[in-house]
Amino acid sequence: MIEEMAEMTGIGIVKAVCVSREKGTEKHNAGRAHFIEDFGIEGDAHAGKWHRQVSLLSHEKIEEFRKKGAEVADGAFGENLVVEGIDFRLLPVGTRLLCGDVILEITQIGKECHHGCRIFQKMGECIMPREGVFAKVIHGGEIQTGNRMFVKKVEEEDLWAEAETK
Repeated sequence: MIEEMAEMTGIGIVKAVCVSREKGTEKHNAGRAHFIEDFGIEGDAHAGKWHRQVSLLSHEKIEEFRKKGAEVADGAFGENLVVEGIDFRLLPVGTRLLCGDVILEITQIGKECHHGCRIFQKMGECIMPREGVFAKVIHGGEIQTGNRMFVKKVEEEDLWAEAETK
């Protein structure tokens, strides 16, 4: 673990852990959740065997949006994890995020906005499409608010080695 920590490039603090039982609804801050390997968050509507098991947004980006007049609670954008101190949009696909026993791997940056969301209708924009990232669960465990999250950037050699094995 010490060798892995030496390779870490960023540290964040989990501010909210959000879930919802139905797709298309705002998530609520549950404070903690159980993450299941190759599935997602237990009890969350977006869990499943696909590449968008967990969604993440930077706390700072949500705060900037609130300063524009948006009245949004954590989870309003459909994000599962709100993390302070990490700008997710700057991290490449393949980056690993370590939080306690949980290991997440970024699989997608941003998404297409369906323009019908309540936030877009009220504000004329939504930050999830440009600021949000999605991840799959590589190793399960529990995450709760206040946990530290570490960023382990993927090295170019790692990408080539992985591509050669596929």
